[in-house]
Amino acid sequence: MITVDLLRGVPLLASLPASELETLAARGADIRLRAGDWLIHEGELPSFFVLLEGRIEVRKVIHGVDRLLTTYAPGEYFGEVPLLLGSPAVASLRALEPARVCAFEAADFRELIAGCRYLNSELLKTMATRVGRLQEVTSEAAVATATIIGHRFDLACHHVRDFLARNHIAFKWLDPTRPDRNAEAVPPPRPGDAFPVVVLSDGTRLVTPALRELAERLGLQTKPKTALYDVAIIGAGPAGLAAAVYGASEGLCTVLIEREAPGGQAGTSSRIENYLGFPTGVSGDELGSRALQQAKRFGAELLVARHVVGIDADPAARERAVRLDGDERVGARSIILATGVAWRQLEAPGCDTFLGRGVYYGAARTEAPNVRGQDIFLVGGGNSAGQAAMFFANYARSVTLLVRGTSLAATMSRYLIDQLASKANIQVRTEHRVMRIEGDDHVERIVVENRQTGEIRAEPAAAVFIFIGADAETSWLPETVIRDARGYVCTGRDVTDLVAQSNGHWALERDPYLLETSVPGIFAAGDVRHGSIKRVAAGVGEGSMTIAFVHQYLA
Repeated sequence: MITVDLLRGVPLLASLPASELETLAARGADIRLRAGDWLIHEGELPSFFVLLEGRIEVRKVIHGVDRLLTTYAPGEYFGEVPLLLGSPAVASLRALEPARVCAFEAADFRELIAGCRYLNSELLKTMATRVGRLQEVTSEAAVATATIIGHRFDLACHHVRDFLARNHIAFKWLDPTRPDRNAEAVPPPRPGDAFPVVVLSDGTRLVTPALRELAERLGLQTKPKTALYDVAIIGAGPAGLAAAVYGASEGLCTVLIEREAPGGQAGTSSRIENYLGFPTGVSGDELGSRALQQAKRFGAELLVARHVVGIDADPAARERAVRLDGDERVGARSIILATGVAWRQLEAPGCDTFLGRGVYYGAARTEAPNVRGQDIFLVGGGNSAGQAAMFFANYARSVTLLVRGTSLAATMSRYLIDQLASKANIQVRTEHRVMRIEGDDHVERIVVENRQTGEIRAEPAAAVFIFIGADAETSWLPETVIRDARGYVCTGRDVTDLVAQSNGHWALERDPYLLETSVPGIFAAGDVRHGSIKRVAAGVGEGSMTIAFVHQYLA
């Protein structure tokens, strides 16, 4: 219970009249923390805190690195910054030892400073100091943990840069073919040189490293810590991340396996503006990063740079296993397939030839600085193409969106169509298709046909980004996992119907759960599932739903 005597021991409150201290004592929450307990996490609704006993550390993730900002001692107060700015909590607070905190809700805090000129003045001074310090640490350049040496039109170099960027690993990129753009001199490439070369912070040089080797050298987890998990989730897009958050938070031993980076295709979206709870929008990268932090906070493991090559899925067996590249096996009592979809390939001469040398599938946001002041083309009419066009318009001189259909209305959200129309350097051409892509060692031209008039025209192009739909990649799954004609995984009633049509056999007396595949204990969520709605919110919903069915299965 908070008392007047406790509050009088706080320098900020010591001069307040006894009547005001009594009011505060009646309204303050008495919070007891053990060592290691979190008082609040960054992004949560803020409160005003007064530390009565113990010590509390302030931590914030900056440039992908968890930083210690300061430590509070008894008698200090904090939390006024987000309350005065009207923002969520700007940092996370954790007890270093058993601690006691008095907490005031936002309404009580506003009443406190409105009724006392002294407190108002003191809190504004403190806020100015803390905001200044926060600006200093957040504006510090990220310390590069790796230096990549390789030229722009090297597909392997592009993959390494994209992998590090999407996993929030700070790096420096030096192009030996462009000494004018390098802050440091690197020798020009010689015959026989192999690229990319990755130089780590300790001086270690890795020549054309595999992503798994690079991940291990940079401290990312690539190997499971446990022999058997309650649930193994394959794919760390929105559906997989949601399953990891709910699975780990509900006490399941959870592992998430991802071959590239968390976020999936949604992670490459520059701004998702119709996702619930983010009125000003959120980047796919930020959404994925927050979800991953959330899952890890609950104890979920993430394995990156690992390819799943198969599943041990005997319908009669109780335990399952995920087989990884390198002959490694991850045991699991249940499995969730959340692998999403892969970009559909554009069948036009030159696409394969210039892949990674000016032709890219998806947003490839690491290429944005390379198209500065140049003319680029995007192929496709969906939301992904629209979001990418808005992003690249901030760099390129012109962005041309090529759409096979007669309009964008059937394939793109209205808000994106309106935004595209507001950008002077974005042009939308409907009823156009790519005939071929040309150049010497990289993309220089694109040949386009106007399907309405039949006119064929070659135009200069620095890069072509392709968004023409996606397909499920499920050929690696065992035959016992039933899929439709396009490779999407069937679940629930679809399994029952297909089993009946083929005179097959479902292994259990009960029907499959709503998101359960034809193999009991293996579930599917998100875009890889037959009949799914291709939206981030739908994937998150299905991912969280699967955990309810996992609990029922394990029971």
